[in-house]
Amino acid sequence: MKFGIDRLLQSSALRQSLTGQRVALLAHPASVTADLTHSLDALAGLSDIRLSAAFGPQHGLRGDKQDNMMESPDFNDPMLGIPVFSLYGKVRRPTPVMMDCFDVLLVDLQDLGCRIYTFITTLRYVLEAAAQYNKRVVVLDRPNPAGRPVEGLTLHAGWESFVGAGPMPMRHGLTMGELALWFVRTLSLDVECEVLTMAGWAPGSGPGYGWPLGERTWINPSPNAPNLWMARCYAGTVMLEGTTLSEGRGTTRPLELFGAPDLEPRKLLAEMQSLAPHWLQGCRLRECWFEPTFHKHEGMLCAGVQIHVEDGAYNHDAFRPWRLVALAFKALRRLQPDYQLWRDFPYEYEFDRLAIDLINGGEGLRLWVDDPEATPGDLEAQARKDETDWMAEQESVLLYR
Repeated sequence: MKFGIDRLLQSSALRQSLTGQRVALLAHPASVTADLTHSLDALAGLSDIRLSAAFGPQHGLRGDKQDNMMESPDFNDPMLGIPVFSLYGKVRRPTPVMMDCFDVLLVDLQDLGCRIYTFITTLRYVLEAAAQYNKRVVVLDRPNPAGRPVEGLTLHAGWESFVGAGPMPMRHGLTMGELALWFVRTLSLDVECEVLTMAGWAPGSGPGYGWPLGERTWINPSPNAPNLWMARCYAGTVMLEGTTLSEGRGTTRPLELFGAPDLEPRKLLAEMQSLAPHWLQGCRLRECWFEPTFHKHEGMLCAGVQIHVEDGAYNHDAFRPWRLVALAFKALRRLQPDYQLWRDFPYEYEFDRLAIDLINGGEGLRLWVDDPEATPGDLEAQARKDETDWMAEQESVLLYR
């Protein structure tokens, strides 16, 4: 298959509308071609493309800044002699000075298929700026490695943030190109936005179910996104960032496992099985022990659970990571009602609202966990309605069927 960047590089006809234009690129470390050349370098090697600027989202254009609220600076590219602007530094929206540096913005960002991933919010912000300053945007599309399944509660009005760009569920099922079209439509943006689609993307086919496994190399789009298995789990395990439980940062399998020094994984798994066994399908769960080298519980032995989605037991249609992790929270609350679960700390430039609520786009998940009378069926009813509504909402922007 071919990603959008590969099609652009191989076809002078597709580049014709860029001739004579000042071209900028929004990219990150995973913005590479089929032969693993960074997209910025590949575009710079074309005689008919005039690069005038580049932009980097959270974690940087080429670097790997770790974690929440670790900012990247602006700089000049020493090889190309063009400015590289950070959209995760002093600002998160492009400034007038930045917008004045180009005519056409190419967006080449690898997403993980999860609402909280901040590249989605950056996409919204650059589309809004392009509408304001009459600039053209071309999204060079890439796969959604989590595939087409949809899961989670929809973000409620008033809960927009840098980890919540709009009213979509946690696992949205769209590509970045499709998301761009959805933003343009729902925000009524008067902007020239084009999607250079992929060729041969088959999100319903195994073993990748979204990622062309065995055909394309996985490059970390962010430091703690090391493989496809993490991407599959992420719509659930990202919620751990709003808790006192370790999400595995500081280990070699971040966001595939979770735990804490005082967790009892065997009891937790038994309680999860008792509460909602159908929420545990499509994967294997294994009790494990790990010692984070940084981040939560640094240097302490943690007992926990690893979610395995890399072998023959994986069922793409049955696996529901958001429900699975929500169930882990519920089971822990039942086993230890006074457990200090929710972490209160500054999260993506929000200082007054709990991270778990920002992550879920509202208070619904946390209130369900903390309510001793609430059942899995209650959360299922809320989520199922939101998921059904989103499936209908996204239909008009689907580019791959």
